[in-house]
Amino acid sequence: MGAAPLSLEVEEFLAWMLSERGRSANTLAAYRRDLRSYCAWLDARGRSILDVDADTLVDFTSERRSSGAATSSIARQLAAIRMAHRYLAIEGHRSDDPTANLEGVRVPSGIPKPLTETQVNSLLAAVVGHEPIDHRDRALLELLYATGARISEATGLSIGDIDLDARLVRLFGKGSKERIVPFGGAAAGALDDWFSPRGRARLVPARWQRRGDAEAVFLNTRGGRLTRQAAWLVVKKYGNRAGISDSLSPHVLRHSCATHLLDHGADLRVVQEMLGHASISTTQVYTRVSQQRLFEVYRSAHPRATLTA
Repeated sequence: MGAAPLSLEVEEFLAWMLSERGRSANTLAAYRRDLRSYCAWLDARGRSILDVDADTLVDFTSERRSSGAATSSIARQLAAIRMAHRYLAIEGHRSDDPTANLEGVRVPSGIPKPLTETQVNSLLAAVVGHEPIDHRDRALLELLYATGARISEATGLSIGDIDLDARLVRLFGKGSKERIVPFGGAAAGALDDWFSPRGRARLVPARWQRRGDAEAVFLNTRGGRLTRQAAWLVVKKYGNRAGISDSLSPHVLRHSCATHLLDHGADLRVVQEMLGHASISTTQVYTRVSQQRLFEVYRSAHPRATLTA
């Protein structure tokens, strides 16, 4: 039995999020799941999204907490619910917004654990060989670390997005926001090898299966655009070779890029622009990482750091 359909008002909200707010397909899918679960909960209690009150919303949040749901999951679902109710009030489907005074859920701010520079070097050195896949994987890893790109941004790249001469790449982030990011000599060399006749050209199929594959920077062995999931496996593959798979994911490379930039004196605003963060507060977490690493190095290296008075 399939899931119950969402109301017309909720479908209109999701369409609005796509057309007016530019939310990605992944974000919309998450909103749909969260709102479907919320609406099903309301329906079981004889309420709907059009008549639910603040007290019922408090009950919903309390029940989600007591069920053992992760705090981050509850916070994400409440974000979708708040957005939906705000939309319904603005569009006149409701005269009020029952979430206006709803207490939020505080998610503990975890400090990302970046790779050390030695670990990054080990990871990049783990790509050996001169087959087309080797050139592709080396270029992918070098570009991820050089630019701090999200994995979806890297796999979504088209050939026209990369300027090898100027060493610049155009990335499309959340909400299709465009930014231009530089990359260094190591990434440029790896990309140059990938674009050479011994790299990408050898994976080009006799006939492209899908529109857009011909322009894709990174191809799979069948000549199609490399998917985000496949790129994730590439990262894990070389993490295993380098002995750092337990602490490695594509997002860890993004964390590592930002942290190492700040470690070497980059301006926080520059890093914010490079990573495509909408708020400087998102980028500031990396300053805490750098400070923490500084304290750890100091405590382990200074001869009097552990002495007591």
